[in-house]
Parts: sequence; structure tokens; C-alpha cells
Amino acid sequence: MKKIFINDLYSEYVSGDLPRSKFEGLIYRYLVNNQENTCLSNWKRDEYEDYISWFYPRLHKSIDSYEDTGASFEAFISRFLLVSSKEYRGRITSNAITEHSAWNAQVPDMYTMYAKEESPVYFSDNTKGIVSEIITDKTGRKSSRRMLALILKCYYYISDDFAEKIAPKIGLKKRELLDMLKKIRNIRQKKDDKIYFMKENIQTQFLRCLVYEKKLSLLYENETLHNILKLRLERARNRLNKMRKRMAGIRVEATNKQVAEIIGTTKGTVDASLHRLKSKMEEMAKKAELN
Repeated sequence: MKKIFINDLYSEYVSGDLPRSKFEGLIYRYLVNNQENTCLSNWKRDEYEDYISWFYPRLHKSIDSYEDTGASFEAFISRFLLVSSKEYRGRITSNAITEHSAWNAQVPDMYTMYAKEESPVYFSDNTKGIVSEIITDKTGRKSSRRMLALILKCYYYISDDFAEKIAPKIGLKKRELLDMLKKIRNIRQKKDDKIYFMKENIQTQFLRCLVYEKKLSLLYENETLHNILKLRLERARNRLNKMRKRMAGIRVEATNKQVAEIIGTTKGTVDASLHRLKSKMEEMAKKAELN
């Protein structure tokens, strides 16, 4: 079988004896089958094949950029391989750092708060007694509407499972309470979507900081790239802190007016109910401390 040389292929292409598509295909085949004759002969075979697959779409542009100024087409392709292989290695390394930072780094409280947020635990062994005491006033009369106002106020943290368990204890059918929660969630949908996207942006910014930190750890100090990344990291951290402060200032609970609208009462009534509940819980907390 006749041995193929890149310079011979280029001569046939220039003379018009070899169509462009076939010319590019033969070069690709040559590079795949002759790794030992390239400047990347020391690469692992799997890595080399992945690189050639990445390089192939760029082959078209490289052919058009060749000018015969003394160096052969084969020498030009060899040089192009060497330069583009550095770009390839850089991208692979960058992707590996990003993946490592996202999955293997020790993530502090911010990640737990925003990326793995879990609903608070509401139930304990004495839940029934606690609920009964909270909704009972000084005269011994029970006011389930107060607890209903609190549940709707804190809808953001109320799961359907919890709602089904608490409904009978405040004198409501499960379906009734679930419907009320659905209504207030619909009212608050735009606000909740805004909060959700803010959390997503905070998580993304946090991971960006991790990537910068990891890249910096792999560079020598005083290198130009090191100084650039250090500046980017400082800016990224400042932006993250501002985003977190803004997030901390956003209230996720429903307004008393919205709660009143769902229950079918006035805002003043809801204000009074929640104030009494707050006073009752503070009183219970003081008693618990004394005991």
C-alpha cells in the first residue's frame, strides 16, 4: 500500500486533482493513524484521539490560512497542531478545575443555605399539645384562625405533607387548607420566582469564586495570569457579598394583607391575631427557659 504524505496530498489538492472534502478527510485519517509522526507522539492514545476529533472542525480554517513562504504544508500543519494542542489542554484543564470545584470542594454554609436548602422541621413528639396551647387564649377558648393566619403567613416553608397533618388540629379539612396555600402561592408566584433566581445566581457566583481560587492555587505568584485572576477573584467575592446581603434583606413570608385576603377577613384582624400568637410563643419560651 502506498504511503501517504501530507505534502503530496496538498500538491494534489492545489492542482485540482483532489476535492476539498476528500483532501480534509485524508489529512484527518493520516493524523489519526500516524500519531508517532506528529509532535504529539508522547500523548496517550485516547487523549490524542479526543484531541484530533476536537481539532478536525478547525482543519478547514487552518488549510485556508496556509501561505507558501518557504515552509512546507506538512510543517505548517505540525505547527498548527502544536499551538492548538495547547489551547485544547488549557480548555480541558479549565473544565476539570470547574468540575472539581463544583463537586469535590468543601462547600461552606452559603452552599448549604442556597444550594441544598431544606424545609425546617416542624413536628416533635409533643406537637399536638404545643399547637393546642398556642391557639388557646387566657379564657380557655380556642382560636384556630390565629394558627391559620400563621400557617398562611409562613406558606413558603409549609409543605403539603405538613399541611395535611396540621389541618385537623386547627379545625379544617385537608383539602381546604391545601386550597388556601395554593391561592397564596399563586398570589406570591412572581415574588417567589424572583427569590428562586436570586438563589440560583448566588450559587453560580459562589462556584465562580471556587473556580478562581482553584486556578490561582495552580499558578505561581507574580505571574501575569495570576495577578489577573486574583483581581477577578476579589471582584467576584465583593459581588457575592453584595448578592448575599441583598438576599438576606428579602422577606419570604406573605404580607398580612395577602393573608387576610385568603382567609376573608380584614388586615387589622390578621395583625392582631399574629401579635397575640407572637406574645403567646414568647411567653411559652420564657417558661421553657425557667424549667
